[in-house]
Amino acid sequence: MIPLSVLDLAPIVQGSDASTALGNSLDLARHAERLGFRRFWLAEHHGMAGIASAATAVVIGHIAGGTSSIRVGAGGIMLPNHSPLVVAEQFGTLAALFPGRIDLGLGRAPGSDQTVARALRRTPSAADTFPQDVIELLQYFEPARPGQHVVAVPGVGLDVPVWILGSSLFGAQLAAELGLPFAFASHFAPALLLDAAEAYRSQFRPSARHDRPYLMVGVNIIAADDDAEARRLFTSLQQAFVNVRRGRPVPLPPPVDPSALELSAMDALGLSQMLSYSIVGNVETVRRGLDEVMAQTAADEVIVASQIFDHGARLRSYELAMQASAEVAVSYQQLG
Repeated sequence: MIPLSVLDLAPIVQGSDASTALGNSLDLARHAERLGFRRFWLAEHHGMAGIASAATAVVIGHIAGGTSSIRVGAGGIMLPNHSPLVVAEQFGTLAALFPGRIDLGLGRAPGSDQTVARALRRTPSAADTFPQDVIELLQYFEPARPGQHVVAVPGVGLDVPVWILGSSLFGAQLAAELGLPFAFASHFAPALLLDAAEAYRSQFRPSARHDRPYLMVGVNIIAADDDAEARRLFTSLQQAFVNVRRGRPVPLPPPVDPSALELSAMDALGLSQMLSYSIVGNVETVRRGLDEVMAQTAADEVIVASQIFDHGARLRSYELAMQASAEVAVSYQQLG
């Protein structure tokens, strides 16, 4: 079976609030745990009306405390927004509370626009030191050295898996150089996926943390019992992306009939490019889509984003995605 994980943005839908969104995230995590998803990741975004996971480490604690076995983590923490020491302490604390279940994915984007980045006290050059900040953070998780004056407590000596996240060759090359697993954000920026995958694998240097490359790819899966309903549910994500592109992010809108979508030529082009790694349809459509993703990328794992307005439909979508994944595994066994 293709290992599947969940990427949750804790969506705040129109007419609802953050409290409901966070409750739904916990319900989804428990559902994903029962279904056999490998991990449940949350992403750091700031100043976004439709995303409730800004305080990502806090939400991870909420999810891990309400589940029992699924890995929970950040996909990811935008490291230039934070001190490496503080991130090490936060995730060291989470790892101490939930041993063997916490992942830390690191990105270098602001997770916001420039106005919000300034409110975060992030300087324009903050991303320039990302590689050095990652190395510093990794050192905080190692056993303390004699004479070491700055120690992350909790954090020191704890096994917290660290991932590099990215949507370009930069992240792929850094992950390869440091010998870390790499997650590509193909669910919204797929253009360089195949180039990044090749660079990551060809340049990978084994490390104490990983002896071989490990690639995760992001895919939007909007699944329903029939293709027409899935296409209708997908319009919420399409509207959300258009709103962000136009500089006016709002809570996740309800779905509409696909024929009623009001898209300019530029909107349609942008959606076709940004959301090309989206699989929308029934179980058989999703199975074929996952087959194609695996044939293109040979990914070790797929992380699934399902931005769906109705919570019940979102639960059903993940259920169908897991069913489709099992059917892909059967088809590979038959071919093998």
